Amino acid sequence: MACSRPPSQCEPTSLPPGPPTGRRHLPFSRRRREMSSNKEQRSAVFVILFALITILILYSSNSANEVFHYGSLQGRSHRPVNLKKWSITDGYVPILGNKTLPSRCHQCVIVSSSSHLLGTKLGPEIERAECTIRMNDAPTTGYSADVFFFTTYRVVAHSSVFRVLRSFFFFVNRTPETVFIFWGPPSKMQKPQGSLVRVIQWAGLVFFFFEAYAVSPGRMQQFDDLFRGETGKDREKSHSWLSTGWFTMVIAVELCDHVHVYGMVPPNYCSQRPRLQRMPYHYYEPKGPDECVTYIQNEHSRKGNHHRFITEKRVFSSWAQLYGITFSHPSWT
Repeated sequence: MACSRPPSQCEPTSLPPGPPTGRRHLPFSRRRREMSSNKEQRSAVFVILFALITILILYSSNSANEVFHYGSLQGRSHRPVNLKKWSITDGYVPILGNKTLPSRCHQCVIVSSSSHLLGTKLGPEIERAECTIRMNDAPTTGYSADVFFFTTYRVVAHSSVFRVLRSFFFFVNRTPETVFIFWGPPSKMQKPQGSLVRVIQWAGLVFFFFEAYAVSPGRMQQFDDLFRGETGKDREKSHSWLSTGWFTMVIAVELCDHVHVYGMVPPNYCSQRPRLQRMPYHYYEPKGPDECVTYIQNEHSRKGNHHRFITEKRVFSSWAQLYGITFSHPSWT
């Protein structure tokens, strides 16, 4: 309604509120396009950053560590010195006394710790062997029908020393003639104070018939050199730990004219085994980890140090004819 008074006395007409100074609304379609564009830009930046981080990780991994070609023997160098010619005297140091590792068996058997031995009733067959070799703390009590009980040599890793000594009576109760061969890094086995060698010596004071040897530092280096020669890979750079099976096989080849291995699966076993079939890793641990899961995880892992079980078995396969090694339960072709 128009003001009838003079203009100076009229109040200004109220106007509807408008947008704040300096700001104006954009059409909805344009805002939507800009939001979509910003989202695409953020996604692109994320993808680029992810790609850069991935490349950096791969580059760092490849430059800092020697990548392990799983299960492959490519890059293998010339065959090392014949294992039959390795010096037993220099390789195995008596932990008690000044004895020399008793050697030369015509026919040896390695009884593995595999659950493939359960139910085989191989005890009588293994009993006929001249020398029987076992690993770590694999028990025989309660399993003699399948694995027998007599033990000529027991090869023990540094990590199993306390488990073996804790059950020592059960291991030597029926075969006190057993010779124990302990292996491990010199840093763990040879320290002057608190070493595993000292612990084993104390056990020898309790069990006067205890005969034990340690793999010498020089021979430990030979085991590493052998792995590099057979696989083309440096053990430390490829983050690999040699397994007790590796040491046991080499020791058996050194000491025996012929070696028969019970329960060890061939290198291609896990790629052919039905997925639903489960086999415990150890015959004495029915609820323990699955055998193939253990093998595959160790073979393909790059973080930390791991056993390369499958690669080691490929090496054993290549040694079979050269050193007179046979396998059964399962058999190798």
